[in-house]
Amino acid sequence: MPVVAGLLVPGSPLPFVQRNNPPWGRLASAFEAAGRALTRAAPDTLIIYSTQWLAVLDQLWLTRAHMVGLHVDDNWHEYGDLPFDFRIDTALTTAIVAATPAIKIRSKGVDYDGFPVDTGTIVANHYLNPGSTLPLAVTSNNLYHDFATTRAIAEVAAREADSLGRKVAFIGVGGLSGSIFRGAIEIEDDHIADAEDDAWNRRMLDLMQAGKAEELASACPEYARAARVDMGFKHCAFVLGGIGGRFRGAIVHGYEPLYGGGGAVVEFKL
Repeated sequence: MPVVAGLLVPGSPLPFVQRNNPPWGRLASAFEAAGRALTRAAPDTLIIYSTQWLAVLDQLWLTRAHMVGLHVDDNWHEYGDLPFDFRIDTALTTAIVAATPAIKIRSKGVDYDGFPVDTGTIVANHYLNPGSTLPLAVTSNNLYHDFATTRAIAEVAAREADSLGRKVAFIGVGGLSGSIFRGAIEIEDDHIADAEDDAWNRRMLDLMQAGKAEELASACPEYARAARVDMGFKHCAFVLGGIGGRFRGAIVHGYEPLYGGGGAVVEFKL
């Protein structure tokens, strides 16, 4: 099987830049546990979809062989910079770009020095790919693509990985419930801002843990509306598409607040 792992992880920089805060530190530890599981799965390439890389025209993919730089997060710049240094699986990415027109999606490669890599991709790579030993295939969140379209793009990526003999892991980077605190809080007291959001988050995580793939997919639209989920939960759509919509359960390595919003590190059992 070309797909050896599927993960959902938060895109917030807080577990990376301020892990000494207890709730965010627990997510950092959860990231590390997921990274160890990913090492055991031994993929050749990580295919990453981050809700924070926004696109409006085409489906964009990084095609520059080596991405290196220093990023400053839009919201949490006071906690420090985010360095990045990783490689791109250009052969796989180029194949995916060429294949998406078959599903009426136009893709385009992005290949220039100094491209502003998004926070979510940097954080995911930092924890899941220590030392950047594995190459990546990184794609954008097109704001005009819905849940089904995003899922279909991942299905194409899985097929192209199979055709090239790649073992891959699909990584969906984004948050859960989207209600955040609008004013300053004591960060050690961070919690999910809305009790109903918390209940929704836990319901969806329970479905993942129970291996109820069809119920999970069916509940996603209502969940996205009710809990104001990050970008309509399209990062989950991407992972579901990549893993063929089938899993026998999931390990929730961590579920914590991120300044009122929800964040979880989930490893699907394939």
